[in-house]
Amino acid sequence: MNCRWVIAAGAVGIHISLGSVYAWSVFKKPFMDAFGWNEFEAGLPFGLAIFVLGMSAAVMGHVVERRGPRFSGFLATGLWGVGLMGAGVATSGMISNDTLRLGLLLFFCLVGGFGLGTGYVTPVSMLMKWFPDRRGLATGLAIMGFGFGAFLGGPILSLLIGSVGIAQTFFLQAISYTAIMLLSSACLKLPPPDWQPAREKVKPGKIPAQGVMPMTANQAVRTRCFLGLWLMMFINITCGIALISVASPLAQEATGISALAAGSLVGMIGLFNGLGRIAWASFSDIIGRPNTYIIFFALQIVAFWLLPSLQHVLLFEAVLLLIMTCYGGGFSTLPAYIGDIFGSRQVSAIHGYVLTAWALAGLVGSSVSSLLRQSTGSYEAMMQVFVWGLALALLVSVATKMYLLRQLRPDARR
Repeated sequence: MNCRWVIAAGAVGIHISLGSVYAWSVFKKPFMDAFGWNEFEAGLPFGLAIFVLGMSAAVMGHVVERRGPRFSGFLATGLWGVGLMGAGVATSGMISNDTLRLGLLLFFCLVGGFGLGTGYVTPVSMLMKWFPDRRGLATGLAIMGFGFGAFLGGPILSLLIGSVGIAQTFFLQAISYTAIMLLSSACLKLPPPDWQPAREKVKPGKIPAQGVMPMTANQAVRTRCFLGLWLMMFINITCGIALISVASPLAQEATGISALAAGSLVGMIGLFNGLGRIAWASFSDIIGRPNTYIIFFALQIVAFWLLPSLQHVLLFEAVLLLIMTCYGGGFSTLPAYIGDIFGSRQVSAIHGYVLTAWALAGLVGSSVSSLLRQSTGSYEAMMQVFVWGLALALLVSVATKMYLLRQLRPDARR
């Protein structure tokens, strides 16, 4: 096996371990039953962990650039392992409910969240250097693992909670994910300078290998393109998270299916979230990243508009899962898009800055959906609001593409 594919496998191992955080929903009812928490309290640790993930990625991206992927991989392993172990201690029943909340906040949300942010940005720049011929495929493979983390981990964690309890489940997660991430991190390394694939030539194209506007992270954040990427990601994530948060009741109301059938559909969301990450990222290598984002938003405008009125079960599910592929694809295509624009010199740091959009969207998405549903009493009205947001994202994606074309062809300004 080619060395770079072993390294890619290590990146996938890290992201699958971290992506298990998306399976938090399996803890919600056990928390409510065991500790008397309400639904908001039981969901809050997940939202805070995702917020810390996004904010810490902005800081830890620079650490990845300075110290290398293996160091940051080991650091992420330690932080995520300690976070899970601390969550196990906090839920072991030996402390009061108030101390339990503080323990989860400190260990799972803060320490674990820093581990999530560090590990998420760890393989991005490295994989783009190992796969200069397949930027989208390479980053899509790793970030696909994050999407699959809940799909693979959810059923296992649910069984463990039922058999050994909440605390022991956290302890077992800490041990198993630490082992997987240690092995995976040991595989990570940067290629030699100016390395190229031996048997596969990098095809020349419109996007220079060094990027349209090569610059550092601190320079990039002051550009229009960075603002465009941030807005596109914020809108895409906000709309996606909002839909995920209401998927089950929306499906029941629109199609009349049972709660059990709607629960199965929610399980499929994790699968298509992961599949969309690898499929769209690979497709972006063919049609280009600007065109991929334009397609994302054009498809979702139509899909969000139609979804509440679709009464046929299969058609409803197809449209919902199509949206989920766009949601996941936005994450996986982003690092390659950053590399296309700003070059691969500080991709991890720039990626971390853009992921602050995820931190904010993680808090806004589900809250906005709940408020809109409560104030309008209609999922259709809620979806129409998101359609306007997606229309703005479409305009931004088109404007970003036109701006990049002008940068590539200065004479076009005349």
